Amino acid sequence: MKKYKFTINGTNYAVEVNSVEDQTIELNVNGTPYTVLVDREIKQTKTPKLVRSVAVPSTDQAAQVTSQVKTGTIKSPLPGTILDIFVKPGDKVTIGQKILLLEAMKMENNIESDKAGTVTEIKISKGSAVMEGDVLLIIGE
Repeated sequence: MKKYKFTINGTNYAVEVNSVEDQTIELNVNGTPYTVLVDREIKQTKTPKLVRSVAVPSTDQAAQVTSQVKTGTIKSPLPGTILDIFVKPGDKVTIGQKILLLEAMKMENNIESDKAGTVTEIKISKGSAVMEGDVLLIIGE
């Protein structure tokens, strides 16, 4: 229900719109109910829905976008603290495999690999504070 206040020729009106369907509006003016017919159909607007893209760790600019990228770095998508590391140097990883747990803004975030290959170097340790864009680990062939 929407409420409005109007002043017409010095007279105040409190208007409550109860319903709107096609060309008919049910409303109360200063507590008196009215049914109003409008000369055209009224289309109600819908509240827009917020749509966010899936967050993916940023990667090397030089890496080609293919389904099987083999080398490059995994970078932190946002600032936070490393809670756990699920891989070690020499481990083979696949695309989508969970490799790190990052706490950011009091939320735990799984960091997944967007490359397939072998972990060659881990640049951070458990408990490390990282900033957005910091290199977390390197994946080679």
